[in-house]
Amino acid sequence: MGLTVAQKIIKEHLVTGKMRVGEEIGIKVDHTLVQDATGTMAFLQFEAMGIPEVKTGKSLIYVDHNTLQTGFESPDDHVFLQDMASNIGVIYSRPGNGICHQVNLERFAEPGKTLLGADSHTPTVGGLGMLAIGVGGLDVAVAMGGGQFYMTMPKIINVKLTGKLAPWASAKDIVLEVLRILSVKGGLKAVLEYTGDGVKTLSVPERATITNMGAETGATSSIFPSDEITLEFLKAQNREAAWKPLAADDDAIYDQELEINLSELQPLTACPHSPDNVRSVKELEGMEINQVVIGSCTNSSYLDLMKVASILKGKKVHPDVSLVLACGSRQVFQMLADNGSLAEIIKSGARIIECACGPCIGMGQSPKSEGVSLRTINRNFKGRTGTKDAQVYLVSPETAAASAITGIMTDPRSLGETVVVTIPKNFAVDDSMFIFPEFNNKEIRRGPNIKALPLKDELESNLKSEVLLKVGDNITTDHIMPAGAKILPLRSNIPAMAEYVFEPIDPSFAQRAKEKGGGIVLGGENYGQGSSREHAALAPMYLGVKAVIAKSIARIHYDNLVNFGIVPLILVDSSIYDTIAQGDQLAINGIKTAIENGDEVLLVQNLTSGKEFAAKLLLSVRQRSVLSGGGTLNWMKKQNN
Repeated sequence: MGLTVAQKIIKEHLVTGKMRVGEEIGIKVDHTLVQDATGTMAFLQFEAMGIPEVKTGKSLIYVDHNTLQTGFESPDDHVFLQDMASNIGVIYSRPGNGICHQVNLERFAEPGKTLLGADSHTPTVGGLGMLAIGVGGLDVAVAMGGGQFYMTMPKIINVKLTGKLAPWASAKDIVLEVLRILSVKGGLKAVLEYTGDGVKTLSVPERATITNMGAETGATSSIFPSDEITLEFLKAQNREAAWKPLAADDDAIYDQELEINLSELQPLTACPHSPDNVRSVKELEGMEINQVVIGSCTNSSYLDLMKVASILKGKKVHPDVSLVLACGSRQVFQMLADNGSLAEIIKSGARIIECACGPCIGMGQSPKSEGVSLRTINRNFKGRTGTKDAQVYLVSPETAAASAITGIMTDPRSLGETVVVTIPKNFAVDDSMFIFPEFNNKEIRRGPNIKALPLKDELESNLKSEVLLKVGDNITTDHIMPAGAKILPLRSNIPAMAEYVFEPIDPSFAQRAKEKGGGIVLGGENYGQGSSREHAALAPMYLGVKAVIAKSIARIHYDNLVNFGIVPLILVDSSIYDTIAQGDQLAINGIKTAIENGDEVLLVQNLTSGKEFAAKLLLSVRQRSVLSGGGTLNWMKKQNN
């Protein structure tokens, strides 16, 4: 039986386990990636392991999230990261060099290799045939130390692309169609692998847009083959030596298949407040808008912004619209400046902000009250912009630019002849904003906001706690541990950050958790979807959250809960959810012994109602040991000893 692209890479990197869907495997990690919002904690965790240098082929830290320096906290983190990187062997990308996923695609990604990144959109580089997986920072720290990455062997979903995109349809519309079909949880424990004749019609940046937003389906990763189009891109980046051909075998068998005829696609939009709430732009044409944001790791490539420049050329942004644009990398910024496209964008009335994540993570550029914002980003969760009642629509750069001119949601097909942009023969390569490690054992500068890493004790023999909070379906990590300009700079200070846990849902949560000595969180379907931020597990652990009981839990968050010693339980009968109230007292007697013995179903007593219900514990033997010991750091120390 033949293998798929993803299976070939996994087989080549397999260290432990067998490639059977649903079983735990451990793979070798070639490259790692962190950004400044996840990197400080990951570096502190690496330091706590006592390993002097990274053991990967390449490890990188990008400063791209906390670049809005409203206080000392973020710049202090940046010098800490720079010092640590120099000492332990990590390449440091300076502020202003660009967004990690765009820059990594341009300068470091390699077909056939593995990348572990402390950011959920790490699979972006799957656009050139790299198996890239988003995880929590602690998993990256372990990989930096030479450890395996453990995961459930994913099923492989074949997304077969046929035909060719019609004029004004884009790669963004392809992935929105995937989301429409699969939903925000349809890719759970799967890799989305793209095949079919339509693949050959897409450039690497277009493929990267698709693999980037595959994260919104809950997928472990997304990947394209490495072919002559991949080679063309790498040649233009002066990285031809990194290329290798990689394709699925003709007799490869997939676990699931879906087919998309590209020629039938039209411009699409994801409506508030979920990436899978997809409708056609035509349906909403004429809706008044207030803001347009073009950029993020999804749509900030040279191809994307050249199309935007062509649409804006000779035109003005509508007086009722604020158009904000950010290039994904300094390379893109430089090329737009050199060929005059940046001048055309500026003449239109657009506001140019630095090459960083910015508005996508609520770091500036919030819309007005009840504002309608069209954004080329990947997520439109409620409140993520910093304005709780804003209405965010996810669109392609073409739709965004057309709408910025008209002041209303506009189908770009109304513009007439389509804009055609091709990959340049040579990109403007300049790696001077990378600082390569010196291994000079310099003194690490630590600002006052960088606090000691909190650890958890071993799991208690019995669990008895109150349900501190009951939440509904599709609760995101933004709900659990918000980002934004106020909170994001506190990433290296868990005691301070913990004050904001569940703040968008219940501002009193942190205080109640401390008063009651911790407790349990009850969730609905797909609890913990979205960002990979481990702080959504780490900060609740600090507040004493002992368990999460839910109808289902998103992959990365599930692993993060285990990493920090919080018991993740899945209701056997989801209807039981309705019988449990916030404030109920729950108990699991002998929980530590049950976990260590490998029990898959635990009986939970509701002491308030007098009823009993069953909950599943979906853990490998290794994860049971980790959970029993109070988390991965404790487990690693024990392994090292």
